[in-house]
Amino acid sequence: MANERIWAPWRLSYVKGEATGDPPVELEAGQLLPGGVADCFLCCAAADDSKAGARARHIVQKTELAVCVLNRYPYNNGHLLVSPRRHVALLQDLTADETVELQRLLCGWVRIYEQHLNAEGFNIGLNLGSAAGAGVPGHLHWHIVPRWSGDTNFMPTVANIKVIPQSLDALWEFLRGIEWPEDN
Repeated sequence: MANERIWAPWRLSYVKGEATGDPPVELEAGQLLPGGVADCFLCCAAADDSKAGARARHIVQKTELAVCVLNRYPYNNGHLLVSPRRHVALLQDLTADETVELQRLLCGWVRIYEQHLNAEGFNIGLNLGSAAGAGVPGHLHWHIVPRWSGDTNFMPTVANIKVIPQSLDALWEFLRGIEWPEDN
């Protein structure tokens, strides 16, 4: 059996724990939505309505109440974050409308990933608080991680590396071109 090489040099900065590319410019407090936090990337995504901001922040969808962004450090290809636009840390602080909108978006993105990325399964989760592993404990966000049969390999086991075959920019371009399902 011949050895195969996996060449993904764009992943090196992630593996080394370095920043990946130039992060989008943070917004000033006056540019944020009411209650927004300047160093919260989700608050900045929620408030940034520029075309350049959508690309730089990998915003794939924004509604009146929610924002969906690609995870900058994905567990798998297509790893998406679905978040309320408001900076809110507790489930009980969501409005009824936000709760319904977030669930609608979770369902819609699962459907889109099934139809357009041929996802065969999903890990969908929410980490509440730092003790539960929340990387941004002050701003609720659900993770949608599409899965495929056989999408794991030896790399995480022997090298603590996960190879993701598509760049965030290419995935962003692809997802932005998909029409949202009418019945969602």
